[in-house]
Amino acid sequence: MTAPSQSPRAGSGVTAFGGAPSLFASLRYRKARDRVVEAVLLACGLVAVLVTLSIVAILVSESAVFFEHVSLREFLTDPLWTPLFADAHYGIMPLVAGTLTTTFVALAVAIPFGTTIAIYLSEFAPHKLREALKPILELLGAVPTVVYGYFALLVVTPLLQKLLPDLPGFNMLGAGIVMGLMIVPFVASVSEDAMRSVPVYMREGSYAMGATRLQTALRVVVPGAFSGIAAAYILGISRAVGETMVVAIAAGMQPNLTFDPTQPAATITAYIVQVSLGDLPHGSIGYQTIFAAGLVLMIITLLFNVAGFFLTRKFREAY
Repeated sequence: MTAPSQSPRAGSGVTAFGGAPSLFASLRYRKARDRVVEAVLLACGLVAVLVTLSIVAILVSESAVFFEHVSLREFLTDPLWTPLFADAHYGIMPLVAGTLTTTFVALAVAIPFGTTIAIYLSEFAPHKLREALKPILELLGAVPTVVYGYFALLVVTPLLQKLLPDLPGFNMLGAGIVMGLMIVPFVASVSEDAMRSVPVYMREGSYAMGATRLQTALRVVVPGAFSGIAAAYILGISRAVGETMVVAIAAGMQPNLTFDPTQPAATITAYIVQVSLGDLPHGSIGYQTIFAAGLVLMIITLLFNVAGFFLTRKFREAY
């Protein structure tokens, strides 16, 4: 006869659910770990915000000391910038003109070249070729900027002088062109990543309507990735505005109020480096000029970023 089955004991539930305590402990551990990770990420974000606010506070407080001696009207309207001369003038516009001119020359080179390279890598290049070219392209961004500066002075400027015999040895045109070449990897890489993120079904729908690859790239992929492309442009603008060594070496250090790229000029960053490496005592009016110039540089960068934000939002609404 078959032995009668024994009724389950009251304590058998502990055996059946013996893993429950360890499961609860594992859940508590995961929640605690998630809280720690969230706290670390929050701390990193707060550090970035605090650093930014500290920079702004330092620039504003030090600039306030400068503006106690120089009126804002003189600072914005005086066409001369000679704070280190006996007959001192504190008009920031020559430095602003040099910064904007070199930036626009650089963008005139970087935006078309970078966007074209990104379209080719994203839509036309074979996979193996793209995987080989993109690391090489990104490697150009690791070249020290001082090398680009000497390249502009010793290679690009002599070539330009063959086309423009009256071009001086130090000029904003050669510096801006080399800055544009330096920015191309940033624009191309970020733009290509944005284009690759466009869904495949959008391309397939375009092909189904009879569009060519070029039409699909220009009319479907580029508009679909415009937010990322705009971010690449803003990154390029910020990179150009903040560039120091190329303009310091190839553009000269003469603060001229001119928007002619064939003329020498000084930029805000070049002037800051010039004064920072000098022997001016801390707290003097000449030394305080670097903080006022830095504040103007930050405002210019902020304006470019805000303009890019509104441009991106408007383009999204249009499409």
